[in-house]
Amino acid sequence: MLTKRIIPCLDVRDGKVVKGINFVGIKEVGDPVELAKAYDEQGADELVFLDITATSDDRKTMVDVVQRVAREIFIPFTVGGGIRSIQDIRTMLLAGADKVSLNSSALKNPQLIAQGAKMFGSQCIVLAVDAKAREDGSGWDAYVAGGRINTGKDVLEWVKEATKLGAGEILLTSMDADGTKAGFDMKLTQAVRDAVSVPVIASGGCGSLEDFAQVLKNDTADAALAASLFHYGELSVSQVKDYLKEQGVHVR
Repeated sequence: MLTKRIIPCLDVRDGKVVKGINFVGIKEVGDPVELAKAYDEQGADELVFLDITATSDDRKTMVDVVQRVAREIFIPFTVGGGIRSIQDIRTMLLAGADKVSLNSSALKNPQLIAQGAKMFGSQCIVLAVDAKAREDGSGWDAYVAGGRINTGKDVLEWVKEATKLGAGEILLTSMDADGTKAGFDMKLTQAVRDAVSVPVIASGGCGSLEDFAQVLKNDTADAALAASLFHYGELSVSQVKDYLKEQGVHVR
């Protein structure tokens, strides 16, 4: 059985790590390089770095911050935000990223997934999905621009299309659960898990050790991503892994 991964996430704005609730009420929580180094030392399996305003500000991801983080860590590193072209993907990989996360640009130009997978391999292309439940309960829509714009695209249809094009992994964020610490959105995560055959990273809503166990023990997700729990020192990665081992979850 493949081991489950624990992944801290650095949402970066203006060079600082920030966190909000339901994608709003953003607060600064620290320096990305220092936090990245700390998570590597705690035993994180991977790290995700998202430049959360690159797309809405219509600018490139902060290459210098990516380079500085990459120099300090020795674990796989995914970078997203403002990546719009094959050249942008190449730039991030050369700056030290192991994978790139595509969201708005992939919805605008799905062929970017296919081109990126062909040139760099599917393992480098992560599809980031910001999903929000429709009010009528009929499913979920994919949002872009840091959760500001509803594309009207059905999440399950989109993940199927994207994985056929070559996306090697899904980074699935529940906008409804994000920052609430009320637990991962199990219904959404399971629905995406059932729709695709690539690994799924659950994101949004983790508030306790039990939440990690729930989403990983039942094989609803391959990895669990969290931010504020780690950033505010409520839990360390090593504490999470020790607990999961006690619960019979295979972790590194």
